[in-house]
Amino acid sequence: MRPPSVELRPLRESDVPVLVGWEADEVFCAHARWRPHRPYAEATAWWRDRIVSPDPFLLRLLAVSNGVPVGYADLHGDEPDARELGYLIAPSARWGEGLGTATARAALARAFGDMRLHRVWAEAVEANAASVQVLRRLGMRETGVGNEESFLGQPSRYVRFELLREEWETTRQRVRRGVS
Repeated sequence: MRPPSVELRPLRESDVPVLVGWEADEVFCAHARWRPHRPYAEATAWWRDRIVSPDPFLLRLLAVSNGVPVGYADLHGDEPDARELGYLIAPSARWGEGLGTATARAALARAFGDMRLHRVWAEAVEANAASVQVLRRLGMRETGVGNEESFLGQPSRYVRFELLREEWETTRQRVRRGVS
């Protein structure tokens, strides 16, 4: 099976209904740690404000596959050569299709390519095995664990990962040559 193709683009005001719609998926909201069932007007205003007046330290890009919004990727932070990677895939019905890996991979390409960053780091709740697997699949190294957390009612903790530009370039070259 061929991995899905994902393109990242800036959020637009026309994306607000899709983003607000994701808030209706309780499983997705639990994974994303969003507040579900926020009043439509409140959610619409919140998303519109984030698009019109974005946080200067947060690059949030919509993930689009075959013309359909499937999630988003974040590169967050104020260090000149490092950012935190985040990604969300929604709704939960799309999980398991490789979209998380494709979205995170596209974000790393943006981070190390266009942005010329030296380091990207990420955290995933250990109990969210799919998210941890995505980060490992991308070649990110585990660098430690964080505080105890609860994930979907299950005790867990955050696992920290990082990837340096040199590691990303080496991994990309191996993939191009067909070497795993």
